[in-house]
Amino acid sequence: MFNHLLRFDFSHFQGMSTEEIRTVETIVNDRIRENILLAEKRNVPLEEAKNMGAMALFGEKYGDKVRVITFDEDFSVELCGGTHVSASGHIGFFKILSEGSIAAGIRRIEAVTGQRAIDYVNAQIDLTQKIKTLLKNTKDLEKSVEGLLDQKQELEREIEDLHREQSQKVKQNLRDLVEPNKHINCIIQRVKLPTADSLKQVSFELRNEVDNAFIVLAADIDGKPQIAVAIADSLLKESKLNAGNIVKELAQEIKGGGGGQPFFATAGGKDIDGLDGVIQKARNIL
Repeated sequence: MFNHLLRFDFSHFQGMSTEEIRTVETIVNDRIRENILLAEKRNVPLEEAKNMGAMALFGEKYGDKVRVITFDEDFSVELCGGTHVSASGHIGFFKILSEGSIAAGIRRIEAVTGQRAIDYVNAQIDLTQKIKTLLKNTKDLEKSVEGLLDQKQELEREIEDLHREQSQKVKQNLRDLVEPNKHINCIIQRVKLPTADSLKQVSFELRNEVDNAFIVLAADIDGKPQIAVAIADSLLKESKLNAGNIVKELAQEIKGGGGGQPFFATAGGKDIDGLDGVIQKARNIL
């Protein structure tokens, strides 16, 4: 029994559906079980071979005389210089692993045959059984997995709600910590927030809610230092403050980098111990 990985390229305008892939597998395996004998003709004039319906492969160049390989004239007639089984039954079993695009209008099938195909199917069966065991030997695997996905989505929504609630509490606390500096309202603080997106959201909302706001927030998010700088439009017009430039300077304290626009910028780094230095440098810059 032959044991091979194979690739086959073909012209097609769209990806094959699961049903089409199964149809191809059925056709091939039916012909394998028929154990069709190899019919070989050598030194056939190229035009004669083409008239026989012989199929040429992509990118192959052929001489005036060719070799024609046939497995049932109604099924497979092709020009080929390679090796072939003496009967289709020697292939044993055929299983497609993947189908995808490799160029415009060109698709590729990857498949296995023989023992390698059997090993692949057995591995999939073993995997399915392991999943069933993890799911307490459920009788309806698909329904159980769908249930888990629904639970996951619900938990993600709950986590998002908790993050949003936490972020709003942090924002309110920061509003109470506004430090007037002449005509600038400063919020320069180290904060605890769940995600980088929360840090950005809180900074941006404060920028819009606090008049003449100059905001620098430094946070430890999952062990990684993050910085956000936000500056009110009114300050941009009358000063040289630039959030993008400031965040790059502050990021040096956490051995990182970042950037953004004059009114809003963020940065990340590697040194969590540098966050206190970020706060001090921000006060010095102001």
